[in-house]
Amino acid sequence: MSRPSDHYDSPDPAFAERSAGGPVTDGSGGPDGTAGGDILQPKLGVVGWLRWFWRQLTSMRTALFLLLLLALAAVPGSLVPQRAADPNGVTQYFVDNPDLAPVLDKVQAFDVYTSVWFSSIYLLLFISLVGCVIPRAKHHFDALRAKPPRTPARLSRLAGFQQREAGPGTNGAEAIEAARAMLRRSGYRTVVFSAPGRNGGEVTSVSAERGYARETGNLVFHAALVGILITVGVGGGFGFSGQRVLVEKGQTFVNTLSAFDSFNPGRFFTESSLTPYTMKLDQFSATYETKADGAFGQPLDYNAQVTTQEQGGAEQQSDIKVNSPLRIGGTDVYLLGNGYAPTITVKDPTGKVVFTDSIPFLPQDASLTSVGVVKVPDGLTEQLGMIGFFYPTQAVSTTGAFYSTYPDDDYPVLTLNVYQGDLGLNGGTPTSVYSLDTDTLTQLTGGSTGMKSIELKPGDSQALPNGLGTVSFDTVSRFASLDIHHDPTQGYVLLFATLALLGLLVSLFIPRRRVWVKATERDDGTVTLEYAGLARGEDPRLVPAVAEIADRHTKLIGSQPPPESNA
Repeated sequence: MSRPSDHYDSPDPAFAERSAGGPVTDGSGGPDGTAGGDILQPKLGVVGWLRWFWRQLTSMRTALFLLLLLALAAVPGSLVPQRAADPNGVTQYFVDNPDLAPVLDKVQAFDVYTSVWFSSIYLLLFISLVGCVIPRAKHHFDALRAKPPRTPARLSRLAGFQQREAGPGTNGAEAIEAARAMLRRSGYRTVVFSAPGRNGGEVTSVSAERGYARETGNLVFHAALVGILITVGVGGGFGFSGQRVLVEKGQTFVNTLSAFDSFNPGRFFTESSLTPYTMKLDQFSATYETKADGAFGQPLDYNAQVTTQEQGGAEQQSDIKVNSPLRIGGTDVYLLGNGYAPTITVKDPTGKVVFTDSIPFLPQDASLTSVGVVKVPDGLTEQLGMIGFFYPTQAVSTTGAFYSTYPDDDYPVLTLNVYQGDLGLNGGTPTSVYSLDTDTLTQLTGGSTGMKSIELKPGDSQALPNGLGTVSFDTVSRFASLDIHHDPTQGYVLLFATLALLGLLVSLFIPRRRVWVKATERDDGTVTLEYAGLARGEDPRLVPAVAEIADRHTKLIGSQPPPESNA
């Protein structure tokens, strides 16, 4: 049958005519009379381009690339603090990097795992894996139902080839039947073939195949990855994560939306999904290294002792430690951080208390030198703001600056720089409790004012400038920063992760191989046995496996040593 004239293998019409001796009349030839026309390719069209794009997206190479890209996209989440896990760290990052932080915020660097670009990679990976798994699963199912392939004509070309002579009185069909039974007991799928030999006699063989669990494990691994992506997406939609700072011996957390310091709900979250319970921080304790010189002051253990009570239940005492969360009300409560919360009281000139609270101070170094902000909006002639520095174990450097030498509160000292003016609290714009905008305020102590910063020890009281009143440092308490996380799909994620690990192990350690045993009956009544194998992938144990099969088989039926030429 002749091919169409536009077939890509068809010669150029002008070239065919010139070869036959005729002139080139269609103008497609080159300047020297040779054929110079371009090969015509069929246009793909919209459907063709869509099919091409789908094949590229669902290829295994693309899936691996997207998996690597997803891992790289997660790196920024470990380099800068995330709002969902450490909102205080984000606030401090803006303070420390006022120029860089807004730029990073525009590219969603503080919300990496919910960003548009991370979600896009996540979605493409999901589609790619589904497109990979479904066709491979169908192909694997068809392969499981198919019979092993016919025995090759020349086994000597395959790996591990061995040849033996069967013992006297051995029948070829019986020898192959014994080989088939032996291979089936070893987990092989078998099929027997029989055909006349070239030189007379009968050629009987068994074709055996095993290792389909390798592809099954591979499919389980990829299907489990799809399951992980689905469950993580569902968990992110119906779950939530919130943060709360609790000061010991005073504050109680109630699991309601308004009680969180910051809250990050999933897309499908509803307030009714919050299970009512209360939690109070009774005591926070920390243990530090005091003997090893190189690690002096390093934390050894943190422990938050809490009292919890679910709705209608009795109070219970529990401990929250690093990597040991508290499970209550369908949520996991993690210990994220800790620090000091000095209790500060401000009185007006008449001695009336206008402000008193335990203020969490944010740690700045390993020795827990901490910074905090006090805002007094009412009760004085003008609003008052103070930036405080807390030193758990205060020491003085050669320059006269204070610093902390040890993270425990062995010698606590609090210093305060006082500012006066409009704190910006009456404009309706939310402001952070951990920062104070001093651009429109008048500084009264510290810095270039000529007045020393207020310096207080626990129990001390000191007059404020300009007769505004007094400020006192009453006590010092510890606070714990808690992350309250709800993920309804945690169990499913663990299940799919386990399946992925098991599938990966199966696909790595179970070889897929084919083995053939052939018995050729000669006219003189002798039977020649041949053994060979073929690996479907890397299989360093194939040759020893074929030799073992040959040895076991010959022991069953009895055989002669191999001929000298094959020894």
